[in-house]
Parts: sequence; C-alpha cells; structure tokens
Amino acid sequence: MRRRPLLLAMPGLLVLPAHAQRKRPAEVPEALRLQSEAQMRFFGLRIYDIRLWVSEHVNADNWSRQTLALELEYARSLSGREIAKRSLVEMRRQAEISEEKAQRWLAEMEAAFPDVKAGDRISGLFEPGRGVQFFVNSQPRRQIADAEFARLFSGIWLATQSSEPGMREQLLKRPADSSQARGEHRGPSSRG
Repeated sequence: MRRRPLLLAMPGLLVLPAHAQRKRPAEVPEALRLQSEAQMRFFGLRIYDIRLWVSEHVNADNWSRQTLALELEYARSLSGREIAKRSLVEMRRQAEISEEKAQRWLAEMEAAFPDVKAGDRISGLFEPGRGVQFFVNSQPRRQIADAEFARLFSGIWLATQSSEPGMREQLLKRPADSSQARGEHRGPSSRG
C-alpha cells in the first residue's frame, strides 16, 4: 500500500516528513549529517529552504560550540547586497555591533553573497573559534576568519534572539523528534 505524506499544520509552521536522506552537498564534510531542514516563506511566497548539517546533535545550548553547516537553497531571485544587509540586521538582534565592525562585516558579506536565482545555494561551514567558509553552488566563495562574525551569522537561525523562532525550533529538533522532518516557516521577514 502506498502511503501519502502526512501534513501537519501549526501556526507559522508546516511540517512534512522527509522521504529520504538528502544528498550531501560537495562542500559539506563527510563527518556531517543532516539534522533538519525548514522553509522560509514571506507572505506565502517560498524564499528559501534551509538545511542544518552537524556531526552530533546541535541544540539550543551547544550550537555555537559545534562545527556545522547551514545550506540555503533559494526559491527566487534575490540581490546579494540585500541578503548581506538583511543578515547584518539579524546579527544585530543578538549583540551590539559597532558601526566600524558593521561596515567591515557588511563589505565581507557583500563579497561573499552574489545575486541569487531560484535553485542557487549558499552554504556556510562554521568552525567555532575559527570562522566561516562560504560556498556558492558548492564553489568556495569567501572565508571570514572571525569567530564572532561566524557565531552571530549562524545565530540568525540558531540563536535565542532569532526573528524566526519557529524555524529555529524546527532546525534544533532532534532527528528522531522530527523524523528528519522538513518544516516550513512563514515568517514576517525574509533574509539571506
């Protein structure tokens, strides 16, 4: 008997069971496995899918101390400059950032993030205490050797101060809790 996927709707979150293990992108080290995935929507429009790759379970207490990869697959065209600007706004939700540092980080992100179209992927490989390496469609794009930047950038999705708590909750679930579930979040904001 063929089973149909179960669709569970909750406020702001749509959860679908995953059908199979997602193929590991070339830039994600073999030691990392898919923990969870979610979707970002803005006024019903799908903006991107996000996947969290980890070596061991990442949760609300340990995410900033773990090597992990965040993979964003875009569903529509967006300006790299706008992705960078929105990312800085989201990073400032977590910490006070001086104007000098903000301008430096903005320039780094503008260099890291090209304009994207549907199907393009931007991935970040985060190493605590070291920084982040960004990839675009599996090609190395920019390395930022700044541990604070890396923590605040990954915190856009994983920190308590995330503007998308439903997405954060979905990403931090244990695979067994979510059956490797895919979540969809309809947030008030879009970002890169």
